[in-house]
Amino acid sequence: MSDKRIRNVVVVGGGSAGWMAAATLSTYLGPEANVRLVESEEIGIVGVGESSVPHMKRFNGSVLGIDEMDFVANTQATFKLGIRFDDWARIGDSYVHGFGTIGRSLGPLPFHQLWLKLFLAGRAPGIAAFSLPTAAAPQGRFTTGAADAPGGAPLTDVAYGYQFDAGLYARYLRRLSERRGVVRIEGRIVDVRRKGDNGDVEAVVLESGDSISGELFIDCSGFRGLLIEQTLKTGYEDWTHWLPCDRAVVVPSERAGPPTPYTRATARSAGWQWRIPLQHRVGNGHVYCSAYMDDDQAATQLLAGLDARALDEPRLLRFTTGHRRRFWNRNLIALGLAAGFMEPLESTGIYLVQSGLERLLGLFPDRGFDPLLAERYNRDTVLEYERIRDFLVLHYSATERDDAPFWIRCREVPLPETVRETIDLFRLDGRYFRNAEDFFALPSWVQVMLGQRIVPRGYHPLVDAIPDGELATFVERVRASIADAVAAMPSHQAFIDRHCKAPPA
Repeated sequence: MSDKRIRNVVVVGGGSAGWMAAATLSTYLGPEANVRLVESEEIGIVGVGESSVPHMKRFNGSVLGIDEMDFVANTQATFKLGIRFDDWARIGDSYVHGFGTIGRSLGPLPFHQLWLKLFLAGRAPGIAAFSLPTAAAPQGRFTTGAADAPGGAPLTDVAYGYQFDAGLYARYLRRLSERRGVVRIEGRIVDVRRKGDNGDVEAVVLESGDSISGELFIDCSGFRGLLIEQTLKTGYEDWTHWLPCDRAVVVPSERAGPPTPYTRATARSAGWQWRIPLQHRVGNGHVYCSAYMDDDQAATQLLAGLDARALDEPRLLRFTTGHRRRFWNRNLIALGLAAGFMEPLESTGIYLVQSGLERLLGLFPDRGFDPLLAERYNRDTVLEYERIRDFLVLHYSATERDDAPFWIRCREVPLPETVRETIDLFRLDGRYFRNAEDFFALPSWVQVMLGQRIVPRGYHPLVDAIPDGELATFVERVRASIADAVAAMPSHQAFIDRHCKAPPA
């Protein structure tokens, strides 16, 4: 039987996406494989993705074998328990979408249903008191688990992501990749050669005249999609109708006090502004819709919203929310911004790269590139993008703001049916049903819907089968255990100083 294994892989583009791909493939294809990454120092990377979801911890550790505290120290990272949303439903509102679970379920009933009966009767505090990350984030407390908690507090499996320097993460992965045999090739690509018999990508040609051939190509070339779009003309699914923001201005600023263990997203008049605290600086950006605000206004609003001195001039990015019609086309897989763009409201950019790589490993082809593999990859990836889209749409549509035309427009745009059904069911009596393999599960949808003033009219009828006193005692015990656990946590800064303080920038 002939050996049809893929032995030559070419990654086009660096940045965090390119080097994640190179690190992953060099780890799992074995020493006989030849993984090369082509990038040009002349072409900058976008590098705005400085915040992650909890999946990154598992990917770094289980897939790449990275030591967590070494990663944190070398990327000037901090920890992230969730996202704080300010001014979204109404100006003055604030809530935290925390990672992890809410309370403890009781049989088939999720905890929020138990809480809901008491809350609607005025007998329980808000839902934030019943989720460990959500309760700890505003208090600036953090730990990774019970080993770091004094007094034996009930802390296990704390869910968290990271806030990190994307440029430093790319360098970190480059060092890792090169130790595992990846060869970096410096140069600007000026041409792409395709095979005459089937149209597959055969090689990329550099400005120097050198030709880099391969059997499998990974396009991490950013928004331009050098291979997936400029070469293969794959097409793009545009979601601007539901997610109208199409530009961002970004700027770093000085630190202003201890870093918070959460990212902040503040709604503005034509979009929203992020704040991501790292160990050495703060990342800031203003995502907005150009139909309602020009670039100079957006930059002015961004700078006015900083809490410390800007370290550079604002940089402008243009994008269209959506995705390529195919992510796997012929012998090419697109990742990162080359695959699509989901605005960073819920920090899914890094996750989508890592998820795509894990999906690729599961469906990895031989040189025959059976189309069934590509069909499954594309179908599953489209579903993942659509579910994330729905969650983002929820944030924009569930608003009562009428102070700006942008927000009125967001509220009035007809929703995808999947979002409409989810909101209607929840508004009825708090029920939530996960769609297929949604990345965002019940705790995320419940916290955001409640945070944006979608309050159920009732609760699940099975809750009434629980004696009232027993129900109240159970809910209170959960609240008290969460409060005790939060009180036992060290401060976020103290945890970093003890375990993973970065060297001076």
